[in-house]
Amino acid sequence: MSDASSNPTNPTPLYSHPTILDADNKAPSTTPSSLQNPWSVESALTQIPPMFLLPTSPPRSPLPFLHFLSRLKTTKREGWRRFGIAHGESIADHMYRMSIITMLAPASLTSTLDIPKCTKMALVHDMAESLVGDITPRDGVGKEEKSRREGTTMDWLCGGLLGGVGDAGKGLRDVWEEYEEGRSREAVFVHDVDKIELLLQMAEYERSKEDGELDLGEFAHVARKIKLEEVKAWARELLKEREKLWLALGKDAKMLDCWKEI
Repeated sequence: MSDASSNPTNPTPLYSHPTILDADNKAPSTTPSSLQNPWSVESALTQIPPMFLLPTSPPRSPLPFLHFLSRLKTTKREGWRRFGIAHGESIADHMYRMSIITMLAPASLTSTLDIPKCTKMALVHDMAESLVGDITPRDGVGKEEKSRREGTTMDWLCGGLLGGVGDAGKGLRDVWEEYEEGRSREAVFVHDVDKIELLLQMAEYERSKEDGELDLGEFAHVARKIKLEEVKAWARELLKEREKLWLALGKDAKMLDCWKEI
């Protein structure tokens, strides 16, 4: 698809692949410094299927952004793949249930938290994985490098693809950064929600296999990192259910009694 330029023999394309706009809606320059980092938005986009047509000028519509977000629906959460779960949850699946969990916060939390912000935060916190992918501790990418990749991706998504769509991009970028910094009460709650959603999925995958064929107990350790008492109570209830399931099967599994440590 293209529009006509003043020179009909040399039309200017409306979309191409890949074209990257930075947070200032400028195409990146090719300089030696941009080549020093092994990972960049530019290099990552060269691996994206051509179906994701990217604008060559600052878009006034959110459609390019929305099309790109579809990758969250098809990109899988990587931690489960090591256990043979090839068709497991997507990143979007994970964030959707997290958003629902925030809406179910008990009164002791709703009275002190901005729940709509928490819901928004849950839906945005892994948005960068649409390009970066789900980086796990086993991937050998350090915390600072992971943060750099995700930050530059959010700059591109919110400043490049959404830079011409009012203040929406800035709002998404700000709430993502608040989550990353983890200092506000809302961010602490959503970090806890991230962990309880993982524990729910862990238990559900175990239940899906008959006769205790799948032990995902190594993921249960995240329960120890939950900070808010209300979410700890959910985790204890869930892990007690898991313990009963394995005891009923007459089998042992990793970290069955870790609920006692929460």
